[in-house]
Amino acid sequence: MIGLRKIHCAISATVSMFLAGCVQVPDTSAFKASADFPEFKQESFEEYVQSTRGWLRENRAFTTDNPEVELDANAPFEIKPLKQGKKRKGILLVHGLGDSPYSFVDLAPALAKQGFLVRVVLLQGHGSKPADLIPVTMESWQELVEYQAKQLQGEVDELWLGGFSTGANLVTSLALQQEEDVKGLLLFSPGFKPKSAMVSLAPYLAKIKDWADIDETENYVRYDSLAVKGAGEYYRTSKRVRKDLEATAFDRPVFMVMSEYDSVINSEGVLELFESRFTHPDSRFIWYGNDPESEDPRVSVLEARIPELRISNFSHMAPLFVPGNPYYGKNGSYRMCNNGQLGKAAKNCPIAEEVWYSAWGYREKGKTHARLTWNPYFDEQMSQINQIFKKHSEQ
Repeated sequence: MIGLRKIHCAISATVSMFLAGCVQVPDTSAFKASADFPEFKQESFEEYVQSTRGWLRENRAFTTDNPEVELDANAPFEIKPLKQGKKRKGILLVHGLGDSPYSFVDLAPALAKQGFLVRVVLLQGHGSKPADLIPVTMESWQELVEYQAKQLQGEVDELWLGGFSTGANLVTSLALQQEEDVKGLLLFSPGFKPKSAMVSLAPYLAKIKDWADIDETENYVRYDSLAVKGAGEYYRTSKRVRKDLEATAFDRPVFMVMSEYDSVINSEGVLELFESRFTHPDSRFIWYGNDPESEDPRVSVLEARIPELRISNFSHMAPLFVPGNPYYGKNGSYRMCNNGQLGKAAKNCPIAEEVWYSAWGYREKGKTHARLTWNPYFDEQMSQINQIFKKHSEQ
């Protein structure tokens, strides 16, 4: 993370808003924007997937010696329903800022088991190289999500939308505009309200500065460097969805999940919006943390501190991944040590045998913390989602 000796900058929906100044930009392909973005208005989703994979093959700044694995993680994908009900059901899933379709690698198969045709899109500026977040706009993200949702709607009887962080903002705004066409929503760590008010400066800073943070890592499923423009466009989605919710309450079923300790999003603000603007009685909200003392019976609380698993609290991204995920899971191949630690703890993280897990920025004396990148409650979470489906989706 960037220190306080630098001037203000925006950080993504997966990190905080901090101070930035002169950043040394590496002379590598990752920090040189592509000449264009892939087309997304093909006649079929299969064509969209193949076209995007081709574009990524030509434009991605690969970080490992296995480009096909990287392509699989970053390209849009589809999973056919594993069972067919009375009506055809479809759900479109949209990832967050700096992330990739890999965000839904565990959720998508679980939804397919419930009879859904699952499609996961790639937002412009993502999946290729961090510099591609410099020319992005909220409007281009909105256009892609709207087009892919309309295309899916034409192939199914029921349309659901889902999103993580920035993606949750985009699908919620679309659902509010086209509520009669959307059966319900699944929202994971929705980015409705940034935790830091300084994020609102990002659209202005983007006019004079390209980079908020440069951090070259080997994580091939998301960016750890962030362009200020990308942070600014995230903020615009949050401002837009709050305006949309102020104008119109969403009265269809929604599943929402949030960590009390989210380092990026104002979790209490999200809970307040759920209680006041998502009005359907069968909606559900899971809060990972201490009891927020909500009087809303639709809110359930799950303990975020689990010492036997060395979990201190839940991160922004934790709800998405199963414990057995081969990359991000409990025994996965990637340990996210970029977690806001300093000194000995930061140095120990990559090699320590005993590591604790938390949200970004959490510290505890005598303990080394990596980011919590998996969800010990994933099955319980899916159970609540399936209860909504059972009541409101044709089986």
